[in-house]
Amino acid sequence: MKTIKVAIVEDDNVIRNGIEYVLNNTPGFECVGSFNSGDAALKKMIIDDVDVVLMDINMPGISGIDCVRELRKRRSDLNILMLTVYETSENIFKSLTAGASGYVLKNTPMDELLKAIKELNEGGAPMSNEIARKVIKAFQIKPAEETEELSKREYEIVSELAKGLTYEEIADKLFISIETVRFHIKNMYSKLHVHSRTQAVMKVFQQGHVNHNDV
Repeated sequence: MKTIKVAIVEDDNVIRNGIEYVLNNTPGFECVGSFNSGDAALKKMIIDDVDVVLMDINMPGISGIDCVRELRKRRSDLNILMLTVYETSENIFKSLTAGASGYVLKNTPMDELLKAIKELNEGGAPMSNEIARKVIKAFQIKPAEETEELSKREYEIVSELAKGLTYEEIADKLFISIETVRFHIKNMYSKLHVHSRTQAVMKVFQQGHVNHNDV
């Protein structure tokens, strides 16, 4: 099993050190960076060595949301999971549009946090049902950007993404290869002007092409 390399950006020393300890003592996980601010992360993080970043929102100096935006500029495929006490629709929307791929609360049990990290690393978009409802609401109230029309296959794939399926599960369900799934998702991102699966799903929700009951 490939070890998932995680970086933590969190100003609360107790929370950060606790997560770091669990990661380094759980098979399949490793903490490769621990930073007490977004500024420190931007200066010191070896971004190519990281699979998943856990990011707090409210920190001294640069905010977690702005840090996400800057990290995305440096590496567009970086998996970033927001870990915060803030669950307002506005903060969720800003985090996801900045490039975060998942959003969980700090009171999430540690075993659930590890599952969320694993899910994100495998192509998922972890968030609680309550957070997901707020995400949908947040994106619905924003004006839709004009985008290119998706193909039938791309709509099929984004519908499965909305259900939380991984790339491998989508490939199995649609009887295509993972490489083909990745190819369609790359094209879909370009057409929708987005950078993550969560942004893609929400954009299609916004345009009314995916039924909420399918999720």
